[in-house]
Amino acid sequence: MSVEPRDDSLHWDLAAETITVRIRWFGLAAGCVLVNFIGRDTNQLVLNGILAFGALFAVFDTWWSYQGKVFLGRWPLFISMMEAIYIGLLCSYDHGLESPFRFYYFMSLLVCAFRYPPSVIYATLGLHGLSCVFVMIAASERPGNDHVSLALMLVLLGWVTVASKALASLVQGASRRLAHLNSELQENQALLEQRIAERTQALQESQAFLVQQEKHAAFGLLAAGIAHEVGNPLAAISSLVQMLSRRDQDKYTQERLQMVDEQLRRIHRTLQELVDFSRPASHEKKKCDIHEIIDAALNIAKYYKRKKGKRIVTRYATGLPPLYLARDQVVQVLLNLILNAMDATEEGQMIEIKTSLESGWLKVAVSDDGVGIPAEKQESLFQAYYTTKKTGTGLGLFVCRHIMEDIGGKIELTHSDESRTTFTIYLTDDTIRELDDLHPAETQTETKEINAT
Repeated sequence: MSVEPRDDSLHWDLAAETITVRIRWFGLAAGCVLVNFIGRDTNQLVLNGILAFGALFAVFDTWWSYQGKVFLGRWPLFISMMEAIYIGLLCSYDHGLESPFRFYYFMSLLVCAFRYPPSVIYATLGLHGLSCVFVMIAASERPGNDHVSLALMLVLLGWVTVASKALASLVQGASRRLAHLNSELQENQALLEQRIAERTQALQESQAFLVQQEKHAAFGLLAAGIAHEVGNPLAAISSLVQMLSRRDQDKYTQERLQMVDEQLRRIHRTLQELVDFSRPASHEKKKCDIHEIIDAALNIAKYYKRKKGKRIVTRYATGLPPLYLARDQVVQVLLNLILNAMDATEEGQMIEIKTSLESGWLKVAVSDDGVGIPAEKQESLFQAYYTTKKTGTGLGLFVCRHIMEDIGGKIELTHSDESRTTFTIYLTDDTIRELDDLHPAETQTETKEINAT
């Protein structure tokens, strides 16, 4: 998670513009009260007209501010000149430098200090100073408009300029510091949220893996119990069949007893495979033939109810050396991929298992002719509790990924469209890394069809 960068200068300009708009409206309201309700009867119409012009300017300024813009922001000196003329006219038609409108000069400098750099502020001070000179000249016949008043006014303008600039610098510096601290706070908050999400996901994955392991352990206990309960009467039946076979029987009876014995042996093999699969997976690493591991997974998968009517084809590349790995864990991964492929296909469709050696990796690709996985769901396939099946738990592929990472391999969805889906597991060890590539097109392959039991 990331925090978008902020333009502090733009943020400050808009804040200063908001302050400016409020000061202008306050000044206009005070001017209207002063002209119309404080007993002024001289040039009242002219003063109201000048104030109306100022109100029109304030309306445009307010509209731009609501749009998130600064009115005439590119021409600050033009605004300062207009304000100097505007205030000068108000003072000239009122009482010159003794007019209360002279305080508009101070407000203009205060606003300018918050909005513009020092060069514009001092240029504005010069324009207001010239405006005061013209006001004194225009109202020189009125009492109180002398050189002393002008000098005092210029001094006050300079003092307000310096003070306003100092205050604006202080406020702007504090604003920048607060903005920086706020940005750091947002970054830290985003980082904290990210870490919480990561820890939550890790916890969910650990819980999911534990649930899967507990289910596997419970299945093992159940399978062992079934094997024991079924095995005892099975052994008794087998003994009886062998005893009957030793007696003199006609040919028909001997053939039927032999068929019963064969089926009993088949049941015994099935129970043994069930017990072997359900026992706790060994993490012990040893040299294993990857094709023997695939065949072991297929021998278990042939009992799956959805195997019927589907063709499983193996294409084994010759010349692959044995790998140093934990056999039981790889069997579990391959069995899960094979069962998923069976769930994804209909009767008459094919499942293909292909091996190859490429770039130091022994690859086992499990493909099916199912409908494929939608693109929007592919990124979530290996997450805990995510499933595309109506009755799935969402733990199969998650556990497969966990196992492959533990043994130093990886698992990927390497292809999926409307007609074919392929999952590939990658295995390696020191021996495999030193071998040249063995591509399926360059090696002889063995094709097997695994029929349902």
